[in-house]
Amino acid sequence: MQIKDLKKNDIILSKQLGTPIKGKLLESPIQGKGIKKVILIYAYGEEVGMFNEHGSIPISDIVAVKKNDTWINITKEVI
Repeated sequence: MQIKDLKKNDIILSKQLGTPIKGKLLESPIQGKGIKKVILIYAYGEEVGMFNEHGSIPISDIVAVKKNDTWINITKEVI
């Protein structure tokens, strides 16, 4: 799966804290004709002993997306 296939409210794994944690996309990565470089998510930091909070992350930190209860890796070709 590629970044352009992600949609708002998708559950993702991101590595912005070092170890992969779950997060929820709060916006679509597609903007106009292109793909955003930074995207707003709700990060579930409680998985690693931190707070849950909203924040922006680079799209290159997105590792996988959860679709139909299965984690699908993100390919980095179209970033």
